[in-house]
Amino acid sequence: MADSAIDGGGEGAVKELLELVDRSRRIGADHALVVHGGGNTSAKGALYDHLGRLRDVMWVKGSGADLESAVLADFPGLWLGRLLDLRDMDTISDARMSDLLQGALVDPSSRRPSIETLLHAFVPFRHVDHVHADSVVALTKAPEPEMAVRRALGERVGFVRWVRPGFRLAKLVADMAGQGLDGVVLAHHGLVTWADESEECWARTQHFVALADNCLRELADASEHAPLLRVAPASLAAGEVGNLLLALRGALSRRSRRVLHVDVRMRGVADREDLSSIVAAGVATADHMLRIRPWAVVVRRTEGAQRAIDAYEDAYRAYFLRHSAALASGFSMHDPAPVAVLVPGLGAVTSGVDARSAHVAADILEHTTAVAARALDAFGSVSTMDEDAVFEVDYWPLELYKLTLSPPDPPLAGHVVCVTGAASGIGRAIASHLGGLGAHLVLGDRDGDGLDQLAGELHASGLHSPVYTVGDLSDESIVGRLVSAGVRSFGGVDGFVVNAGAASVAAIADLEIADWRRVLDTNLTSAMLLTRAAFRVLRRQGLGGSIVYVASKNAFGPGAGFGAYSVSKAGMVQLMRVAAIEGGPEGIRANAVNPDAVFDGSKLWTQEVRRDRAAVHGIAAEDLEAFYAQRNLLRAQVSAEDVAQAVAFLLSEQSCRTTGAVLPVDGGVPAAFPR
Repeated sequence: MADSAIDGGGEGAVKELLELVDRSRRIGADHALVVHGGGNTSAKGALYDHLGRLRDVMWVKGSGADLESAVLADFPGLWLGRLLDLRDMDTISDARMSDLLQGALVDPSSRRPSIETLLHAFVPFRHVDHVHADSVVALTKAPEPEMAVRRALGERVGFVRWVRPGFRLAKLVADMAGQGLDGVVLAHHGLVTWADESEECWARTQHFVALADNCLRELADASEHAPLLRVAPASLAAGEVGNLLLALRGALSRRSRRVLHVDVRMRGVADREDLSSIVAAGVATADHMLRIRPWAVVVRRTEGAQRAIDAYEDAYRAYFLRHSAALASGFSMHDPAPVAVLVPGLGAVTSGVDARSAHVAADILEHTTAVAARALDAFGSVSTMDEDAVFEVDYWPLELYKLTLSPPDPPLAGHVVCVTGAASGIGRAIASHLGGLGAHLVLGDRDGDGLDQLAGELHASGLHSPVYTVGDLSDESIVGRLVSAGVRSFGGVDGFVVNAGAASVAAIADLEIADWRRVLDTNLTSAMLLTRAAFRVLRRQGLGGSIVYVASKNAFGPGAGFGAYSVSKAGMVQLMRVAAIEGGPEGIRANAVNPDAVFDGSKLWTQEVRRDRAAVHGIAAEDLEAFYAQRNLLRAQVSAEDVAQAVAFLLSEQSCRTTGAVLPVDGGVPAAFPR
């Protein structure tokens, strides 16, 4: 909303809006009340319109805004009279309601208002809060939810059995607000409170949540149902966790790549004897369902992961077919794979198109399982949403429509790529380019400071934060740590860029054996170790994959004085060909790029190497870049970004039918044409 519109209402309007933002932030800071965009708040005041008339207005949280970080712009203003004009209508479709809300905006360019705007508008109080308080929702999962709510919260709170958010629910709540109540509990949804003063509204929310919490605690303390105690399952060993994650990622990513997140906060829930009852209780609220789908799945061991996921998907398809006749045309079944997995001895594993969405799913799962667990502890059994109601939310046309408006995912969304030699030069450019395409990165290099700097740059650019390992990649223990970090952090790896490299300048007659071994170890032994690790991971994951080797023009067109380097790069190309042969039957592709004379940011082009190459070609060292550009057919200087784009192509589905190939990125050097 424009500041001028706020000022136009005078000090009262400013006060109401600032109080709303402050109260909303306090609510959002308590994750037992709302989490990740959940809940909504409002305040009513007055503004002058374009004709100078003082008119009633309501500010309400906008769709997609988060209360914890709320700012003024997150609360679009709507002309209240236009909303109240709808109060006496018998019915309004969701689509029509959305259009009417858009037409009531004070500033048409502001954030889209909450789907629950009419609920806030129809309640005849200046301040309204709607929270998804865990303790209140747990009361509504009691076998007799209305009785449980009355017992815990008293007679000044109403109760509404499940009704999907929208016009009908708004009218029901408004009717109760006019009966002298202080709030209403919505089954499987949350708590709505109201008052004419902001602080009183906040106090009522806190009061009723505390009453619900105390009641559940007292019931659990006195109940024979709380909590089930036994010897907890043994913790999964690190190796078993790695194998389980690879199996899960393979099963969950069959249609599109997903990133996994391990969350040990839910170990206590996952280890309970009544875990199956907690899962059967379903998600706590409709808001939770939109994040993690209707149910979670339990996986107890690696060998059972695929069967458990298959069973879940079969059940989800059957559920969809039972209800899909009522679904509006143009929308198909969601990906039937589960978002949330509970693992005794570990906790939870959640998935998403990126690490952030997987973390959000974990937070939602923590709250939704806590609600079910508290209800079971207090009441011994739980009531669940009717399956028709579940489907109504799962395939809510308004939410499905929002999906059509969402921007497409970046090309490498959900993909995990390991890049070695990532701290400088070509490796750094490759990592940055892949990060810009949406990939999650697993980086390795000897240069810890360089990796720190790269990680900071990626974060500052709004890209996914990488995980990285510092060390000598010709050491198999370092390679093991590198790949394990990718599996533990993201659930698996899809692509490997073999790039770590070193050079030595000397004629064969003068070449020291230590330099020979150093170059071959850095360039070739490290490539073999990463290839071996890649095969082990990709085979367990079962999704295929791509390995790209950053070789060199010298693999086919060697130069005098560059013997160790040229031999190592020729060996890398041959290693690539063997990897293509061995990996092909399992969908594992292997290809190479052959760059030449890439100077920007490179640590290979040391002053020693530059002087030697300049002397060989009879030119000044400062003319080296121009010389190499003029000797290729395109007369072009090759940049690290040029190589990065070629690598991205070989990692992507665009090259899904290419393996065993060498792609020159050298401007065209006839002596180095692949053959």
